[in-house]
Amino acid sequence: MLTVKTKNPLLEVKDLKQYFPIKGGVFGRTVNHVKAVDGISFEIFEGETVSIVGESGCGKSTTGRAILRLDEPTSGQILFKGENLLSLSKNKMREKRRDLQVIFQDPYASLNPRQTVGRMIEEAMGILNVVPKAERRQRTIELLEQVGLRADMIHRYPHEFSGGQRQRIGIARALAVKPKLLICDEAVSALDVSVQAQVLNLLKKLQKEYQLTYLFISHDLGVVRHISDRVIVMYLGNIVEIADKKSLFENPQHPYTKALLSAIPEPTRKRNKERMILTGDVPSPINPPSGCRFHTRCPMATEQCRENTQSLRQVGPGHFVACDIV
Repeated sequence: MLTVKTKNPLLEVKDLKQYFPIKGGVFGRTVNHVKAVDGISFEIFEGETVSIVGESGCGKSTTGRAILRLDEPTSGQILFKGENLLSLSKNKMREKRRDLQVIFQDPYASLNPRQTVGRMIEEAMGILNVVPKAERRQRTIELLEQVGLRADMIHRYPHEFSGGQRQRIGIARALAVKPKLLICDEAVSALDVSVQAQVLNLLKKLQKEYQLTYLFISHDLGVVRHISDRVIVMYLGNIVEIADKKSLFENPQHPYTKALLSAIPEPTRKRNKERMILTGDVPSPINPPSGCRFHTRCPMATEQCRENTQSLRQVGPGHFVACDIV
């Protein structure tokens, strides 16, 4: 396991694989698999924000769902406080979800349109029995106020709120069960830029107040730069680079990371600064390329890249890259 810290991680993912079967033929037999996540390992330490970035289809959201066991992983280990979540029964895993909560991309789709805001948040407390029944209404009001909503909104329904307000409701509902780890799956991508900033600042404020740990999944590198402590870069189901925010943005090592960063719009960018433009399409996760999966689009690829699988190696303090030519 790759680490430069001495304390035990809150979450430890080891060789996680998530394959989805493809059925075919008259009898519906499995004829192949979509290798959405293919053997990734990383750690998250208490109190930090770790972001996963990459193009659509790289496996970042699938990783989050696998950690929560919303999709059952194919293989690997997911250790939370040293306990393997994949060995737990459904009932035990349900209890463990008190510590593991998620904020989804679409705030409206994740809220029950037939329930008031107050009912939804109180219900979350009741399912895991984290707050006595007599205290749930007052606790709900406190949570709404902490995320920037008024107490009198407790009787409203989701359709009566804006997108940013709905996401705040989703955050309040997640906090209702007093979690340790919060997985934010594209939590601000559906919001206007000004509202994004408000929600990101709210998440940072709540992190300090509740001693939260975040796994932040996003394709927006500007957002990642604002909120992250460390960043994991994924490509086609594999991790290609792990580094702290400063090292990744100032000294990226993997060609794919360099291409992602060069695509960030910068109003002050010098006209003669070279951009790294990727050509070709992302290969299919059903039949991924041999060797380094990025070699089909990499301008630096060699024959060695096409033949040999690239493993993460350390190139600096806390900086790991899956590339032998950098």
